[in-house]
Amino acid sequence: MVEENCTTVTEFILLGLSEVPELRVFLFLIFLLIYGSTVLGNLSMIALIQVSAQLHTPMYFFLSHLSFVDFCYSTIIVPKLLDNIINKDKVISFVGCMVQFYLFCTYAITEVILLAIMAYDRFVAICKPLLYMVIMSQKLCVELVSGCYLWGAVCSLIHTCLALEIPSYRSNVINHFFCDVPPLFALACSDVSMNELLVYVVATVNEIITMVVILTSYLFILITILRMRSAEGRRKAFSTCASHLTAIVIFHGTILFNYCRPRSGNTLDTDKIATVFYTIVIPMLNPLIYSLRNKDVKEAFRRMIGFNLLSKGSFS
Repeated sequence: MVEENCTTVTEFILLGLSEVPELRVFLFLIFLLIYGSTVLGNLSMIALIQVSAQLHTPMYFFLSHLSFVDFCYSTIIVPKLLDNIINKDKVISFVGCMVQFYLFCTYAITEVILLAIMAYDRFVAICKPLLYMVIMSQKLCVELVSGCYLWGAVCSLIHTCLALEIPSYRSNVINHFFCDVPPLFALACSDVSMNELLVYVVATVNEIITMVVILTSYLFILITILRMRSAEGRRKAFSTCASHLTAIVIFHGTILFNYCRPRSGNTLDTDKIATVFYTIVIPMLNPLIYSLRNKDVKEAFRRMIGFNLLSKGSFS
């Protein structure tokens, strides 16, 4: 490593997903459509849960925060990505880069913890139905959600401080579409092996703890369901878990692939593809998963539409 090629930076250049000019319009339209669907889907889910009395339960309280988190970390990433696709100036300031990463990391980790809490909620609902509203009190739900945001902010602060410790870079060109730790570490002039190890450890610990909670909860749920004598009861129990399990598999699969494996020299392009999936695609999919596979949400939506049509009819 040549020391004279290293320098401190005040701004970065985000290369984005592709440097092929012919793909710019196509990528812009695709990501604009995905982002529009993400905003509409998640904000609609939040509004539906707020206005529908039958959805004022712990499960949907957590789901409303999941939608909020999906909306936030997609909004932190996608508008800047769209701007970089259509403009030749792909510069982001050093401070802007750190802020983007901090906020993204906060909401991503919050979602990891929130999905585990939602698994515990399903465990209590199915395995201890008579005590459900007692155990999952409003106070406890608020405390659990607040803990998610707090833990996300703390872990994100650790990762951001590690990035801020890098004294100089061999280049200010980031081979990514947003400011993430792995591509920043790849540009560092100093030895960042300990930084990478700590990121790996923190991400892995979060994954292990949340996966233990999820797997344990669903193990007891499975045992309880298999003991049910009623086929209708088993079907209903499975249907209440199907949406959550689908979201868990998709989100955790990409997180494990991206952050909880040892780094190799040629993973950045592969990481970009995986990152597109959980930063842009999954926030769009979650509202669809929970609306299309959830009877209560579909029924609440029908009632809201029916009420609106009835209200319009009464004034016409």
